[in-house]
Amino acid sequence: MKNKMKSKKAVTKRFTFTGNGKLKMKHSHTRKNTWAKTRKQKRNLNKTAYVHETDAGRIGQLFQN
Repeated sequence: MKNKMKSKKAVTKRFTFTGNGKLKMKHSHTRKNTWAKTRKQKRNLNKTAYVHETDAGRIGQLFQN
């Protein structure tokens, strides 16, 4: 029996797949120095972001399940 490949735990914590197969992630720059950001910046950083198509292939390979 061949061994199963394990998913990278760092990747599974940071990214999730949508129903259409796109990779969903959270924006960065949300923890510190929020006093220096405008309301609009903070509001837009709260929304989910999607991984660009060129990077999605590399990141998707780290999900082995």
